[in-house]
Amino acid sequence: MAGNGEHAIGIDLGTTYSCVGVWQYNRVEIIVNDQGNRTTPSYVAFTDAERLIGDAAKNQVATNPVHTVFDAKRLIGRRFSDDIVQSYLKLWPFKVMAGPEDNPMIVVTYKGVEKQFSAEEISSMVLTKMREIAEAYLGSTVKNAVVTVPAYFNDSQRKATKDAGVIAGLNVMRIISEPTAAAIAYGLDKKVSSGGKKNVLIYDLGGGTFDVSLVTIGEGIFEVMSTAGDTHLGGEDFDNRMVNYFVQEFKRKHKKDISGNPRAIRRLRTACERAKRALSSAVQTTIEVDCLFKVTDFYTTITRAKFEELNLDFFRKCMESVELCLRDANMGKSSVDDVVIVGGSTRIPKVQKMLQDFFNGKELCKSINPDEAVAYGAAVQAAILSGGGNEEVQNLVLLDVTPLSLGIEVLGIDITERRIYVVIPRNTRIPIKKEREFSTSGNRTKVRIAVYEGERALPRENNLLGEFILCGVPPAPMGVAKINVCFEIDCNGILNVSAEEKTTGNKNNITITSHKGRLPKEEIDKMAEEAEKYKAEDEEFKKMADARNALEKYAYKMRNTVRDKKTSSKLAPEDKKKIEDAIEEVIEWLDENQLGLADEFEYKMNELECICTAIMARMRKRKIGDVIIID
Repeated sequence: MAGNGEHAIGIDLGTTYSCVGVWQYNRVEIIVNDQGNRTTPSYVAFTDAERLIGDAAKNQVATNPVHTVFDAKRLIGRRFSDDIVQSYLKLWPFKVMAGPEDNPMIVVTYKGVEKQFSAEEISSMVLTKMREIAEAYLGSTVKNAVVTVPAYFNDSQRKATKDAGVIAGLNVMRIISEPTAAAIAYGLDKKVSSGGKKNVLIYDLGGGTFDVSLVTIGEGIFEVMSTAGDTHLGGEDFDNRMVNYFVQEFKRKHKKDISGNPRAIRRLRTACERAKRALSSAVQTTIEVDCLFKVTDFYTTITRAKFEELNLDFFRKCMESVELCLRDANMGKSSVDDVVIVGGSTRIPKVQKMLQDFFNGKELCKSINPDEAVAYGAAVQAAILSGGGNEEVQNLVLLDVTPLSLGIEVLGIDITERRIYVVIPRNTRIPIKKEREFSTSGNRTKVRIAVYEGERALPRENNLLGEFILCGVPPAPMGVAKINVCFEIDCNGILNVSAEEKTTGNKNNITITSHKGRLPKEEIDKMAEEAEKYKAEDEEFKKMADARNALEKYAYKMRNTVRDKKTSSKLAPEDKKKIEDAIEEVIEWLDENQLGLADEFEYKMNELECICTAIMARMRKRKIGDVIIID
């Protein structure tokens, strides 16, 4: 809970863009950043001089592709050896390598030194930027936040996102699913909470993830009936298809392969992103990149039909998730009252048409902003948890579900082959606590309990979350020893598993931490300290940049002043030359000292001010002496 007078914010931590909102004056305010934009690119760039986050990072990506990090959300909570991570490495210009515990580590050069950052650290930098945007708007420190994640994020990814919040110095009050947050925005916009019940399908297709959830809304209760999706499907994948297509076209036309040139690929990707957006309103657009490779220009066109053909399998995959979501909820198409589209990629006409055709021509709900709806819902949830908001908001109840089945493989149980025993099926309402009793295969003194998530029957086909050993089990014949295993999922969707031997009362438990790249607490604390250090460095750089800018501005102002005819005529020639020489010396010094300490620029400023002020003061005295002053 946030304390009295403290603001709690809602953050949509997106793969490509992030957004922040706050409940204020009985409504949600989506906060604009320092560039006046309501969404901020989830980009972090490292240079020889500074660290850039957001718009500043994305704006320089074409000249610094190898050290500009994006899509960090696609790495969070994953292992380097995962097949999906390996497929991403072929598309990214920055380097990723295997770290401790198979963690993917992003490698960049910062201030001339090679650095390694985890996906949690990069995400924490984006979260820090979103917090600073909120603090600038609110005029006060912000510590409490609700952060959203895709509904289909697994346990490890949810925990890793919460870790990113801790590194950023935030108290993450709640992790909520993006479609659930969007449902809140829809419910408050349509005032459904005070009327009858509605079954609403939230179709959330963003830059890097896809979710679809069926939510029943009514009487202030938002109940998620089922959810489905894909955590590695979104607008970035559509861009990748276009980039690969044009790389081959360039190779065919000019007999040159640009696939190994990070700068060329980045410039082509930027052009493809623009083209994708243009094709949402036009049926044809151009791709034009001057000097794409050495001196070779690239100019071509792409039609909406070709774009749709390149990505048709992705679009169909999205519709498969819609079918699965309805099937899991035991609900037919006709029972869905409204279909709400969320996420920037839902602007694609083909996506909208396929969804509309699936629901037999039903009009899609486009009344809520697809880029801001998730942050809007997160801000409402933050207001609820912090005790803010009006009566309507405080009476809202959110009932979410777990996206994947959770179960165990217990070695020593009398079964013919190892398989998964599902304890909590997918789409079970959370928070929840479930227990199940097992027995040993006979004369066992310890039992290894492995926790999995997934929908397949065999352990190797599912996701191993963690494992622990229950010791002190009394040797007993098969089926006599009773092992009670308890699964508990909290409101953040985070899992705790415990086991107890009934006759002795021996217990052991685990909050899944040892698999899928989960960071230990000591490492999180260390990263949080480093985040503070980077923040201090950023502030020092800003102070230096401000001091340099002030000196440069003053120098040019004084040069213009002494060159002005009126002022110049009143200055003694030797005084004018002295000022001009001092100014030229400062300008030359600035050209040679682009970087330095703030104190150095301030010292030069004082030197120049002393010279100019003294001379200008003498000039004013001479002017007063030439006129008659009437008191």
